[in-house]
Amino acid sequence: MNKVDLHLHTLISDGTDSLKEIIENVRKAELDLFSVTDHDSIKAGIMIPPMLAAIEPEQRTAFVRGIEFSCEDEMGKYHILGYGYDPDVPGIAEVVAEGHEMRMKKTKARLEFLQKEFQFWFSEEEINELLSKDNPGKPHIANLMIQHDYAETIQDAIKNYINKREFRNEHVRPEDAIHGILKSGGIPVLAHPTYGDGDDLILGEEMEQRLQHLIGFGLAGVEAYYSGFSPKIQSECLAFADQFDLYVTAGSDYHGGNKMIEIGWTNLEDMAEAPPGLLRFLQDVDIIS
Repeated sequence: MNKVDLHLHTLISDGTDSLKEIIENVRKAELDLFSVTDHDSIKAGIMIPPMLAAIEPEQRTAFVRGIEFSCEDEMGKYHILGYGYDPDVPGIAEVVAEGHEMRMKKTKARLEFLQKEFQFWFSEEEINELLSKDNPGKPHIANLMIQHDYAETIQDAIKNYINKREFRNEHVRPEDAIHGILKSGGIPVLAHPTYGDGDDLILGEEMEQRLQHLIGFGLAGVEAYYSGFSPKIQSECLAFADQFDLYVTAGSDYHGGNKMIEIGWTNLEDMAEAPPGLLRFLQDVDIIS
């Protein structure tokens, strides 16, 4: 494996690529291994393997089933990635259903909030189309706001309007996400560990406490290579991976047109320099080739 990207999103959640497009774009980026980690959904994990099987063997890219759960508990917010799960084994599907239900409730509440607080009106047809998506979220509402000139950019829409509606106790708990992933034979990994809530950076002792907290539930890895990390942050994440004997993963967090990030931007320059935690992950995770 010379080039991997284990954190990609599609139209199923808040990306802009279809499954067909993500496969084509992964090939163009010359990845050797990829994972689609749509929020609260295993749909890509079910649909992509047969799509890859229909491609000539020499043109295929190896694939790992993935998912990303948005979680929160008393210590804050986390994004928990799950890799190599079996979608037919009960466990992860139950957490997906819980996360999807919460996501739909929050989307409806945000639309009502924008109408009441800012008089942002959308047609019934637009709202129904939004709610018919697999996993509607903040970027979908933001794009709708831009179409109506209620906001200039996705960032403007989310930061200055959508995030004004706060939610308490309406997130999947990290222990539920981790246990669901483990029950389905997957590997739970903390996504972009330094980023918890908004622009706040979690470092040093606070990061160590959070990792110990999540390891107590069964967390097995950290996304130490990430498009938004500085060398210093990356080094700290790698040091914690060594300290707690965790797997290491590498991901760009590609969202197509919704983020200025390209496939393969993981900050892992050379697989020859890959840490033991990443090599162990590639050995132990279920890879579909």
